[in-house]
Amino acid sequence: MPADDPARAARLQVRRDRPAYQQVADELRTQIVGGLLPAGARLPNEAELSRSFAVSRSTVREALRSLASQHLVETRRGVQGGSFVAAPDPQRLVAALAESLGLLVRTPRLGLADLLEARLLLEPAAARLAAQRADPGTVEAVRTAARAPHDPRDPSGFVPHLDFHTTILMATGNLMFTLMGRPVSDVLRTSLDRAAVDQGEWAAVDADHAAIAEHIAKGRADEAESAMRQHLESLRPLYERAGRWDDTATSG
Repeated sequence: MPADDPARAARLQVRRDRPAYQQVADELRTQIVGGLLPAGARLPNEAELSRSFAVSRSTVREALRSLASQHLVETRRGVQGGSFVAAPDPQRLVAALAESLGLLVRTPRLGLADLLEARLLLEPAAARLAAQRADPGTVEAVRTAARAPHDPRDPSGFVPHLDFHTTILMATGNLMFTLMGRPVSDVLRTSLDRAAVDQGEWAAVDADHAAIAEHIAKGRADEAESAMRQHLESLRPLYERAGRWDDTATSG
């Protein structure tokens, strides 16, 4: 391996408390996240990585599989094939986070109260930022989301309601808000018993969304933040009643 290759590594001091492939994956992940291995960079082949890390090729192969499952590495076939650092895909990251949260929320480690508390901290701040930063395009997107027609395939109307919240997160102009908030919304959506929500409740939600949208459109940051907080607090009983949660996870 060339001396200036960023994927080179000192021989691992393999610890017995963790599998060797995880330690190799950790080292490569550190180099990817740290920018030493940028998106599109081709990794050395298995034999070279095996020599570099002083581990077997099967260990390297398992490490690469682990990184691929985290969408950090992709494998291409053919003459120009090999393992390459994958370009970050925000939508894929959001989906992966939502999947992990969906599993955790059905354990005593993470419950409805945790999700609602996180949302209550994040989305009012997002509404404030959206109001402060709103431009004509953002205002139109927020208003459109607030009055989005209900999808006939979703009689509860829940998808448009979540799209409004996602739009607010995106309206901040800060990708981290979407990355942090969208998985929470996705889990809440998939865990709701839609048949338990009546149209009167959705009408109240629609009214809240319209009010929040107008505060953002008018640049009223304080009012947007306050209205979003009150809206989320009003939703708590709905989620507690209509959500499919483990009994052990609803009070966490």
